[in-house]
Parts: sequence; structure tokens; C-alpha cells
Amino acid sequence: MVAGQSTEELSQQSRAMGAGKDEERGRCRLPAAAGCGTFTFLSSAIAAVSGLLMGYELGLISGALLQMSSILTLSCKEQEVVVSSLLFGALFASLTGGFLIDRFGRRLAIIIASSLLVVGSLILLPYESYEILIVGRIAIGVSISLSSIATCVYIAEIAPQHRRGLLVSLNELMIVIGILFAYISNYAFASMSRGWKYMFGLVIPLGALQAIAMYFLPPSPRFLVMKNKDDAARKVLERLRETSDATKELTVIKSSLKDEHQYSFLDLFRSKNNMRARMLVGLTLVFFVQTTGQPNILFYASTVLKSVGFQSNEAASLASTGVGVVKVVSTVPATFFVDRVGSKTFLCIGSSVMAVSLVTMGVVNRNLHVNFTKVCRSQSPEDFSLQRPGNFTVTNGSLKDLFASVASTERLLFDVQSPDVARTGELNRTALAGGKSATGSHMESGEVPVVLKWLSLASLLVYVAAFSIGLGPSPEVL
Repeated sequence: MVAGQSTEELSQQSRAMGAGKDEERGRCRLPAAAGCGTFTFLSSAIAAVSGLLMGYELGLISGALLQMSSILTLSCKEQEVVVSSLLFGALFASLTGGFLIDRFGRRLAIIIASSLLVVGSLILLPYESYEILIVGRIAIGVSISLSSIATCVYIAEIAPQHRRGLLVSLNELMIVIGILFAYISNYAFASMSRGWKYMFGLVIPLGALQAIAMYFLPPSPRFLVMKNKDDAARKVLERLRETSDATKELTVIKSSLKDEHQYSFLDLFRSKNNMRARMLVGLTLVFFVQTTGQPNILFYASTVLKSVGFQSNEAASLASTGVGVVKVVSTVPATFFVDRVGSKTFLCIGSSVMAVSLVTMGVVNRNLHVNFTKVCRSQSPEDFSLQRPGNFTVTNGSLKDLFASVASTERLLFDVQSPDVARTGELNRTALAGGKSATGSHMESGEVPVVLKWLSLASLLVYVAAFSIGLGPSPEVL
């Protein structure tokens, strides 16, 4: 009797446990189905347009600098200031961006960033002035830095937990696609008069459309909870998850915000919960991302390729397009397989290949007979006439006379110099004339061997691919 009663009780308990498991599985499946809704993905995609704009602006200067340096007669120092002015703006935004997105919201910060990008680009179009160029680039730098902070936070806060990594990585993919579009734009407008203005102007419609589209998207639920707007946050969550009850996720958000208040800024430098080690790892990765030279490759890709034998602006811009293609192709597998293979494995493999490719690139470029100190001054007389405001105007004919007089003066000096010194002077004059001799003929093929030229390009592409699977996504993933 007791045994039969125990058996019946066990049977009832078994059925109850089975029903409980089915109910639990149903609750687990509900967020998964709801979280993959069209509206959530559409909101993430619209926000990720900021990544596309950021990548475009990063890669754009590579080809635009070839034209601007000629039209505005920029010196080496001025070219460096033009490139780094974007970073000055980004530095300012990075110091204040966190405060702005917490004060005004992630969505509004993206709208402001897109609007500022449009304004900065419009400043560059009507004028051909070095000073105006700096102002416009600083405004664009503030824009892309603020948008990069706000976009990642916005996507992470509207995405369901099980799809958060995939949707956040969408922003990284859009950045490399933007870089590819920038290099394609560089090639498309390389031979067009004032083509750099078209390069800068292409982002204006897209930036304006993103600002308008973001206005109709909901704010971040987490931001609404931070502002004590729980009812509004619940409605946003129900719309994003396509469910009628978002109380459970709202409770999780409140709990996580409560946990955050337990930490202060000084805790980053303490051993509490291993915060100090985490911060050092993050800072180290970001440090190596910058010091390995990847940003310089993006900014000066066309200039470097022109110096190693791709003579014209079109050839250098076309070759740099390969950099964009490689970045996109190598970022896709890194995005989808990093969770399976492991970020540490990708980081070790990528860093090793980067080291080999950089050494190869250095050895190859060392054997090229190019005066790299004169690369930024390399301008072809056929490509431009000097029209910088406040400076004299020089036509092609007067430039030819100028080079001819310089050549005749140097020839007299070379007659009394040693052959080695004469050879050095000849190389410097060749670099100064933009890859042409004083008589206007092209550089002889022996100056830049074809094998070394393509080996230098191959090393550059391998370096970019290794970075994209190694150091590139590591700071965000880790």
C-alpha cells in the first residue's frame, strides 16, 4: 500500500516537473522568437548606418588627399594637419560623448551626430581653403566619434540578449563596407576636376536620411528606465520584442542598473571584481590597434601605393580599393566565427601574420629607389595649376620652364660632383616631379621593379586582412 502510494506520488511529481519544464521552455522560446522581429533588426540597421558613414570618412581622405594637396598646394605639414584634424575632433567627442548620451539619450546623440556630419560636409563644398578644410574635418571628426559611441550603446540596449553580439557586430561590418565605398569613390572621382568635393558630398544625403529615420525610432529602453520612465520603457520593449508582456526584461534592466551604481570611477583602478585587470587588457588592445599602423594605412593608402610605383592618382586609388575589398572579405568570417573559434585564437593568428607582413613590406620598400621624404611633395605638373587663395598662379607652361631651369642648374652642379651624389640628386628630382623626369618622360621601369611593386601591395593586403581578423574586432569582443 505504501509502495503503491509512493509510486502514484512519484508519477504525479513527474508529470508536474514535465509540465514545468515545458512551460519554462515556452518562456525561453518566446523571447527568442520575439527578439528576432523585423522592427528590432530594422532599428539596428538604421543605427548602424553611422558605421557606414564613419568608415567612409576614414577611408575617404586617402584618395581626396592626392587631389587636395595639388589644388591647395599643401605642404607636408599641412597635409598631416588635414588628416589629423579629424582625430582632433574625435578626441574632443570621445571625452564628452559618454556624458552626452547619458544626458540626452542614445537616439538623440545619433541624430545630432548625423546632422553634424551633414553640416561639416557642406562646409567643405563651396570653398577651396586650407582653413575651412580644417574646420570641416574637425566637425566631421566630432560627428563620427559621437555616433560610434552612441550607435554601439543603442544597438546593444535594443537588441535581445541572445542576438546582441550579432547585431552589435553589424556596426563593425558597416564600417568596413564604408571604407570600401570610400576607396571606390576615390577611384571614381580620381580623374575628375575637383573630384574631392564629390567625394565629400556623397555622404550628405545618407547622413540626412539617417537623422530623419532615427527621429521615428524609439528611444533605448534602458535610457528610459534611467530617466524613471518605466511605462514608456515597457511599451518600447513590447514593440521591439513583439510581445504583450515585457515585465521580466524590464525587471532585468532595473536590476542591472542597480548593480552599476555599486561601482565608481576609482574602482577601475582597484582589484575589486578584477576591474583593474579588465581595464588594463582593454587599454592594451586599443593601444596596439593604434600603434600597429592600421589608421595610417586607411589615411595614406593611396599615397603609399603611389610612392611604390602606382604612378597616377587613378592607379593608386584603384590599388587601394583592394584594401577595402580585403577588409570586408576578412571581417565577415571574423564576425560569424569568433564565438566558435575564440577571440584569443583569432588575436594570436592575426597578430603573427601582421608582424610577418609588416616586416616584408619594410624590406620591399627599403629596396625601392624612392625618396620617401619627398612623397608628400610629389605633384605632377599635368594634374593641376596652383590656385590657392593668396598665392601666385602657375600654369603648366611656366611649371615646365621652372623645372627646366632647375634641371639645367642641377646639371651644372652634377658635372663637378661624384657619380653617387649625382645619382642621389637625380632620384630626388624624379620624386619631386611626381614620378617624371625634368623632360616629362615617365619613370623608367628599372626605378620601381614590377615584382617589388606588386609584392608591396600584396604585403599591405595581407596586413589589412590579418588586422581585420585579429586586433580589429578584439577590443569590442573582449
